[in-house]
Order: sequence, then C-alpha cells, then structure tokens
Amino acid sequence: MTYSPSTAAEPATDVGSVARLITPTGERVADATLDPWARDVDDMLLVDLYRDMVRTRRLDTEGVALQRQGQLGLWAPCLGQEAVQIGTARALRESDFVFPSYRELGVQLVRGATPAHLVEVWRGEEQSMGDPFARNTAGPQIIIGAQTLHAVGYAMGIQRTPAADGQASDDAAVAYFGDGASSQGDVNEAMVFAASFGAPVVFVCSNNQWAISEPVAVQSRTPLAARPPAFGIPSLRIDGNDVLAGFAAMRWALEHARSGAGPAYIEAVTYRMGPHTTADDPTRYRDPAELELWRGRDPIARVEILLRARGALDDTVVADIAGDADRLAARMRSACLSARTRDPLTIFDEVYAAPHTGLERQRRAYAAYLDGFEEEQR
Repeated sequence: MTYSPSTAAEPATDVGSVARLITPTGERVADATLDPWARDVDDMLLVDLYRDMVRTRRLDTEGVALQRQGQLGLWAPCLGQEAVQIGTARALRESDFVFPSYRELGVQLVRGATPAHLVEVWRGEEQSMGDPFARNTAGPQIIIGAQTLHAVGYAMGIQRTPAADGQASDDAAVAYFGDGASSQGDVNEAMVFAASFGAPVVFVCSNNQWAISEPVAVQSRTPLAARPPAFGIPSLRIDGNDVLAGFAAMRWALEHARSGAGPAYIEAVTYRMGPHTTADDPTRYRDPAELELWRGRDPIARVEILLRARGALDDTVVADIAGDADRLAARMRSACLSARTRDPLTIFDEVYAAPHTGLERQRRAYAAYLDGFEEEQR
C-alpha cells in the first residue's frame, strides 16, 4: 500500500497494512497498485523466482555452517528475507547498478556472484567480490547505511553522463538497506540529495523488525514508508515475504526513476528468522512466539503452495530444484576450503603505479611487525 498518514506503527506481529499479491496461505490476491506491474508474470517466471529463493536459502544455510566450523570469520544470515531480495533483484536489468548491504545474499546471486565471491568476502580476502563493474554490483557494505549515499552519487552520475548515441541513459541505481539503517544520518542525507536532484535511484528498505536487538517500533513511531514522502519521494509498503509483490513494486519504482520523475522508495515488511550475524544470540531479546508466528509466513512455502495448486510444480520439480541448490552449496564449500589467503605483504603491491621510498619503508615496518608474531610462536 502507499503510505497513509493515518497508518500507525505496527508491532512485529502485524503485517496487515501492506500491499501483497500472494498471501501466506498461497492464495493469489488482487492489489490495485501492484497488479498492473505483474500482469505478464506467468507460472514459468514464478518457478524461476521460487528456484532462486531455494538456492538463496540453501547457500545461506551453508554459509552459517562454514562459519560455525571456523572456515569464515562471520556470516550475516538472510533466512526469511529471500522474497524481497529475489523479487526486487529479478526486476532489474543488467545495466542498473546495485549497492547492497551485507545481508543481500539473494541480490548478489541474481547479479551473478559466484560461490567463491560469496565466501571470500567473509574470509576478508583481497578483491573478494571481483570487479564491481563486471556485474554492475558493489561489494557488500558493512558500514550501516553508507551505500545509500553511494547509490545516489552514482545515480547523479547517470544524469550527467550521456550515452554513446548522445541520448541520456535511463539506467537506475538501487540501494538496499535495513530498518536499522533508516535511523542513520547517511540514509536521510541520501534522500535529501536524491529528491533535490531528482536522481534515478530506488531505495529498498528490508524492514526485518530488528536492528540487532532494537525493535523497529522503538526506532520509528510510524511506518518507515512514511518518511520518504516528507522528502518528496513516493513510497510503497509491501509484504516483504511475497516475492511477486517485490517484483511488481520494483518495476513500479524503476519506471518512476527511469522516467525522470526522481527517486522511489520501497519498504518491504519481512522478518529476520535467524541472528543478526553469527556473532549474535537473538534468544536474548526475541519472544519465541513471535518467531513461530513469522515461520507461518514463510516466503518460499507460499509460492510452492500456489504453484502446486496451479499444477506448475510437483515433487519431481521440487526435488530437482533442491538438488541444484545442494550442488551450488557444494561448490561454495569447495571454494571456501580451497581458498588461500595471499601473503600479507602483497597489500603494498598495487597501491601506486610506481614504487617509492615511503612505500618501501612501510613495507619493511609491516614485515618486522609480522616477524614479531613468528618469534612469539617459537
């Protein structure tokens, strides 16, 4: 739904005031705002969206396991948030540029990230996500909300860079962030610049109800989608566990941005089923009953129910999709176990085009520092 000033802030258990196309029970329902953007979506595309969500969940499970086994330094689970990531990312075109946070595993998959990319970044490896321009996708941003400024800056660059044929580009930039980031100054500053310059940028806020241990109801007394209109940015508030709603909402937002009308904003109301990261213990601050309630709103299950009812999905197809996801997870595990960290001193190799004495002094100092650890081990 589009924001109404009379809409009050919701507790984590209430998602009634959202636009949706697929209910938690797998029923396809009508929505006047979203339906025009989903009329051409057939069962084949829905199966593809389902497949991408299954792959995302399987890789997410593998990432958690690898971290628990000491193979990764950290992992930010996205269990329960697959729909908003896959739905919105699948609506993009290759030439759009994406600026994700650290939790957008599904977005990275859609944008062509390899299994090696996904694990190397959490090992802290140099050049772990490869060339961002090869996939028009930035690496995961750890600094909360910073990527929104990057996205707006890129969008303003689109406005000022004519295409080869002399015509203005209608590409868009997209920033993904969470409800916790919406409390950061960077996000609000980004919206000021985006609105002031009419930048072709889409803000996607995954409201997963918890900014680490802080519930969204404490952060905001109104829905997060109420904020952008105050900056002059239209917004939609959708069921973030509905992949079709995410797909349709992103089409709406992109058309708005591409047309020259300026930025658009999507608040996807979802839920983080796991911990904030593998360093977090959500049992210390969350009610188990809340978790069970959201388990019944699973984004993958509702699409499976709908597709089975339509005869577009059966046990054989489901098993094939699960097998494909398992094979992809095996590739990710192999990439992680076979990864080798470069020698620490190589960080100086590509700092400058030509070496100089100052850099050499730093290299020697760092080498002496590393040698000190070897002496302690002896």
